[in-house]
Amino acid sequence: MDQRVDHNPPDTAAAPARPRGLVRALIVAGLAITFFGAAIGFVGFLSQLRVAELKPSSNADGIVVLTGGSSRVSDAVELLAKGYGKRLLISGVHPTNSVSDISRSVPDSQALLDCCADLDRSAVNTRSNAAETRRWAHERGFHSLIVVTSNYHMPRAIVEMSHAMPDIDLIPFAVVSDKWRDEPWWTNGMAMRLLLSEYVKYVAAEVRVRLADIGLDLLPETSDRAVPPSRKTAKAAAS
Repeated sequence: MDQRVDHNPPDTAAAPARPRGLVRALIVAGLAITFFGAAIGFVGFLSQLRVAELKPSSNADGIVVLTGGSSRVSDAVELLAKGYGKRLLISGVHPTNSVSDISRSVPDSQALLDCCADLDRSAVNTRSNAAETRRWAHERGFHSLIVVTSNYHMPRAIVEMSHAMPDIDLIPFAVVSDKWRDEPWWTNGMAMRLLLSEYVKYVAAEVRVRLADIGLDLLPETSDRAVPPSRKTAKAAAS
């Protein structure tokens, strides 16, 4: 019987290509899932944003406004004047600003600010806003707060404050700017960038808080001190 021996080696050139193709497919699938998840999360984030200002659902012991957006302080002072809270904390005030400086943006409110407003000059971001608000609320014995900030900032503010003050009821009052009401955000490049940036910060805050809840606090607070920082009201400064 004539037996022929095939001396040609098997074609192994295509063998490494299969694992490489599988890795590429897994990477593409992973990126697609990540993008899809981020898109769904962004839609969920947008669904939390109010497009109209609604009066608070109830009164509270105090009101806190986080500086940084137009008309936030004036809206908070208006809530104070209407009796929605006993006292107002303006958090994140520039160290050189006083109550008289703030009163220029809210005419006819100097007397109200003198008697019933406190300034927090220590906070530099949303997390420290929450820490300083917690200290202020506990010093005052408050159990409920109306939180005043811009609508796009409210989700992250509530995440940080709920984590810092689980024992205090938070009532959001979202400030909606005229530009937000008059122009769809998706037609404005600046508004789109703002929302995407805020969404990323919101997700980061959610992740950090959830990890902290299970004992993995990767970024422990460094702003909390044994002795609370002094906060001057206009009346205290005058005396």
